[in-house]
Amino acid sequence: MTQTVHVALGERAYDVRIAPGLLVRSGAEIAGLLRRPKVWIVTEVRVAALHLATLEAGLTAAGITSRALILAPGEGTKSWPHLIEVVEWLLAEKVERRDVVLALGGGVIGDLVGFAAAILRRGVRFVQLPTSLLAQVDSSVGGKTGINTAQGKNLVGAFHQPSLVLADIDVLDSLPPRDFLAGYGEVVKYGLLGDAQFFDWLERHGPALVQGDKTARAEAVRRSVQMKADIVVRDETEQGDRALLNLGHTFCHALEAATGFSDRLLHGEGVAIGCALAFELSARLGLCAQEDPSRVRAHLTQMKMMRDLSDIAGELPDITELLALMAQDKKVVDGKLRFILARGIGQAFVATDVPGDAVRGLLADALGRG
Repeated sequence: MTQTVHVALGERAYDVRIAPGLLVRSGAEIAGLLRRPKVWIVTEVRVAALHLATLEAGLTAAGITSRALILAPGEGTKSWPHLIEVVEWLLAEKVERRDVVLALGGGVIGDLVGFAAAILRRGVRFVQLPTSLLAQVDSSVGGKTGINTAQGKNLVGAFHQPSLVLADIDVLDSLPPRDFLAGYGEVVKYGLLGDAQFFDWLERHGPALVQGDKTARAEAVRRSVQMKADIVVRDETEQGDRALLNLGHTFCHALEAATGFSDRLLHGEGVAIGCALAFELSARLGLCAQEDPSRVRAHLTQMKMMRDLSDIAGELPDITELLALMAQDKKVVDGKLRFILARGIGQAFVATDVPGDAVRGLLADALGRG
């Protein structure tokens, strides 16, 4: 059964459809959007090997022809050179403003292709076909697109909403365990930021998600997407409430930059560590009970996820450099770094007056350099 979450953004409204088998019937799902029976697919090598043939067959079954561009995998693909490659390919293919481009992949492909679609002919439509848990619950929904630069993560981009999101639960079966757990870091974030009952549910059902329970997986995706959709509708361009979705991300983005956007630290792993740090900082500031960060860490431990800086392979920069990387984050406003802190499980809020000494002390202890 297909579950649908509607993202009610007026003229930019769209549906997120969640079900097994969506790639197999992709043509029927997408056909209503097309002005002509042709689409352009951008994907990456690993995803193409697993899912491109299924997508192409689904399109062909509905009489839709397709062309595909296959890129290198990894966070390094979210870059100027690959953005240029995608845009130039779409232009060479004579993609028109009324056409539809398909982003088949995880968060890297979705962000890159969405940005290319945003700037191509001043905006063409695109459909997200997220193949990772992280992309299904987070990056494919909400219209944030972009690339990384030497100065930091996602510092260049645009808000460009997709026309449709197809979250096929079946494709999650092909994820390596590490990638699935990285995506779970974003799922946990939703419970921690605004839904204590969802976090309770995850404490009970998290192990079943990892073991492949498709009913539980579909429910986790639906609840995550619904929460994100509700926030995006209230604050599409992150002027207020949408900042709550960045719980854990101030620490995470600095750690990703510190590890060179490499596979030393996957994004969702950084989110999990960042959430644990955000709750620890909240407790140190007297905002929440010490039981809350303990409970967060206990669940991450239960799920065999990263939770400490010491879980990251290799050396990390010193405190000063980490703070400098955090200061480059998009969440800096008027020179002040905003943190998403919590008054308890499911009670996140935006804080702009966090004492620098408290952050420095937290990082010193986390790095074992206190």
